[in-house]
Amino acid sequence: MLLNKVEICGVNTAKLPVLKNKEMRKLFQEMQSGDESAREKIISGNLRLVLSVIQRFTNRGEHVDDLFQVGCIGLMKAIDNFDLSQNVKFSTYAVPMIIGEIRRYLRDNNPIRVSRSLRDIAYKALQVRDALVSKNSKEPTVNEIAKELDIPREEIVFALDAIQEPISLFEPIYNDGGDPIFVMDQVGDEKSQEVNWLEGISVREALRKLSDREKLILTLRFFEGKTQMEVADEIRISQAQVSRLEKAALSHMKKYV
Repeated sequence: MLLNKVEICGVNTAKLPVLKNKEMRKLFQEMQSGDESAREKIISGNLRLVLSVIQRFTNRGEHVDDLFQVGCIGLMKAIDNFDLSQNVKFSTYAVPMIIGEIRRYLRDNNPIRVSRSLRDIAYKALQVRDALVSKNSKEPTVNEIAKELDIPREEIVFALDAIQEPISLFEPIYNDGGDPIFVMDQVGDEKSQEVNWLEGISVREALRKLSDREKLILTLRFFEGKTQMEVADEIRISQAQVSRLEKAALSHMKKYV
């Protein structure tokens, strides 16, 4: 998937316009007064937003042109349903709509089959969710969705879980310009309370070569099974710092194991 290509679906992304908030509001007022050209300008002025969203789906094996087209559908839905009276930036409202449209597309093309009844419940729940977001300008709870559909909360949760697309443990979720933080960095291991690889003599010898802070981080991460976020909170540094120190400590230990 090439996100650095200049032309996507016949659109030269290098020349896409960027609208300021004041321009956007003026165009929305014109569009809602019946000016179709204003709608086209809003779409064109927000295509960069679609491009930024589809970068989250770079490892799914889908062609960038297909994702861009699907993202544009989500953008147009957001434009047609945006309420100017709400004190919300359009991008804040549009991004979840674009993501939702792309995720629906990926679910429909997912090789893992889910029963029709579960899919129906899940899609109804997603439609109600979008309607409630549009109405209230905030994310609804599962209980609110269940109440709208008159379906038990547990069935909603089960259906939504069934259509979720699995993600790689190595999918990056944050990058501050240095080392990225992956999904696996957020996963704790509750079973690791029993002494496992830290019992090895060679590992203990390698641990002695580390600083006190590095020892503490590795102990919390691999002996107590804590996530990087939990470790960061405990020792009062950022999660990005925990990630870098952990990687450096493990790399240093390899020399002695």
